[in-house]
Amino acid sequence: MPVDAQGVSLADMTTQLGLPALRGGPPRDPSRPADTRLVDGFGRVATDLRISLTDRCNLRCTYCMPAEGLDWMPRDEQLTDDELNRLIAVAVHELGIEELRFTGGEPMLRKGLENVLSAASALQPRPDISLTTNGIGLARRAEALAAAGVNRLNVSMDTLRPERFAEITRRDRLQDVLDGLAAAHAAGLKPVKINTVLLRGVNDDEAADLLEFALEHGYQLRFIEQMPLDAQHGWRRSEMITAEEILERLEQRFVLRESGEDRGGAPAERFEVLGRRDGSPLRTPGTSGSAPTVGVIASVTRPFCGACDRTRLTADGQVRTCLFATGETDLRAMLRGGSTDAEIADTWRHAMWGKKAGHGIDDPGFLQPTRPMSSIGG
Repeated sequence: MPVDAQGVSLADMTTQLGLPALRGGPPRDPSRPADTRLVDGFGRVATDLRISLTDRCNLRCTYCMPAEGLDWMPRDEQLTDDELNRLIAVAVHELGIEELRFTGGEPMLRKGLENVLSAASALQPRPDISLTTNGIGLARRAEALAAAGVNRLNVSMDTLRPERFAEITRRDRLQDVLDGLAAAHAAGLKPVKINTVLLRGVNDDEAADLLEFALEHGYQLRFIEQMPLDAQHGWRRSEMITAEEILERLEQRFVLRESGEDRGGAPAERFEVLGRRDGSPLRTPGTSGSAPTVGVIASVTRPFCGACDRTRLTADGQVRTCLFATGETDLRAMLRGGSTDAEIADTWRHAMWGKKAGHGIDDPGFLQPTRPMSSIGG
């Protein structure tokens, strides 16, 4: 998208001046098939929409942003509720989206969150709806989220130790997260999943303890390799705890076996927890006789790009074809410039047709996205 000397996109400029939005979007490739879905040139079909509701967050995790936070997106640049609801409806009705995951930043900082969720859950066909949160404030809102249509939750939690939680997040709020997990489980938002990033020399000795905790409470734990999406651009592959290392730490205490299930487009490799190395029984309420599982999302060392089924929408209305994409397609300008739903859907289709084969982290010319994770949405 062309920009002026101050870095303002021409699409934004025309919108600010009250002029019609620039039309066209991504190049139209005549080889794209006449398919109404979000197909790409490698045969993948996006059916999962990740929606960032805000770039703001009430934690300051060391691997995500600096202690002072970031320059947050101005409110007038964010999609309004009506704009967001319209794009979600286009995605479901016109593009075949079946799953919606609301993220941030911290999505519970979005005013009117429950209204957006309720509008999404009222769509037909009804999409599967999930929410990724840091858990702050979840205890008092879990029932309202369930009533608004959320099917399940992912809660980020990297440690069980209050002092470590304060070190990692720069906030002393671990008990709030624990209370939020319990409230979500009680509200029926199952399975409650915990997302954990292990940091070398910080919390990497807690892998087995975290799994123990998840098993005892009926939660599902997923470890995520740290990715190059921090605002500071300080990520180093040599410092990352790999999937292999995660499994080695878990297998010191537990007997694991790869799940034989086809993961499809799911990012997590799942492993059944068969028992303990010392023979003592597992405490696993609510597993109904089946073996509990633990997941590992190895985005860096075991990329799953070939089965990716995701498309992404940022809080300011930009379509991203990949978490690590360096380009975006501006749907906000189309919304504010008078484009029809059909025009928006067609632009979205052509954006996805140009999706790359993979994220390219191992490529010599790999460039970390300008936007950090808090702005892109997880």
